[in-house]
Amino acid sequence: MRKTARMTMTQHFTELRRRILWTFAVFVLALVAGWYVAPWLQWVLTAPLFDVWPDGELLYTGLTDGLMIRFSLAVLFGLFVTIPFALWQVWAFVRPGLHKKEQRIIWPVLVASPILFLIGAAFAFYVLFPFVFGFFIELNESAPVPSVVLPEATNYLAFAVGMLKIFGVAFQLPLVLVLLNRIGVLSRSWAIKMRRYVIVLIAVIAAVLTPPDVVSQIVLGVPMWLLFEISILFMRKDNINENR
Repeated sequence: MRKTARMTMTQHFTELRRRILWTFAVFVLALVAGWYVAPWLQWVLTAPLFDVWPDGELLYTGLTDGLMIRFSLAVLFGLFVTIPFALWQVWAFVRPGLHKKEQRIIWPVLVASPILFLIGAAFAFYVLFPFVFGFFIELNESAPVPSVVLPEATNYLAFAVGMLKIFGVAFQLPLVLVLLNRIGVLSRSWAIKMRRYVIVLIAVIAAVLTPPDVVSQIVLGVPMWLLFEISILFMRKDNINENR
């Protein structure tokens, strides 16, 4: 007999409340720690820019810029630390009510999702950033009129963090497709049949999510296409109709 059959509704809410409070407590502690980690995070996030622009500087346009940047990075660090803990709490709460087959599907998803997100963010940091920043700095410095290149610190950090998020989410594609295949929603043969349309959709997504230059679009589009092909390899060969 599963745990859910022995617990009352009140006990469920009590357990849920306890797990939410623990998650909130972890976030608060991570936020406090993030306040001290924020200067190091700012240095890490700006390193790719200054690698291609050694004599460059970032512009602070307001007295509160330093405070807002530090606080936003502290929140980012807090979320980064808390989300895996929150996912574990969700898993621990719903696991007793799941069948063995459901557990075998969901557990790998909870483990693989953060890993794929980190891989995507790392790809953006080490591959995309040098190309994009080098392209923009060279373009601005070669302007036909006298100009001073002084990017705003807040805008730069928002752009950098945004691109890390975009690539982290984009790299969830294999997980989503394989999960849909395992639960019987998406067949492998249909995914192969729709390949040409998926490639067009990926090109559109890359054009919308990245800066308006071909390099950035290629750097995002090609990995997404490769991830789609990898997803097909991990799908079951039988389609939906074969199981009926």
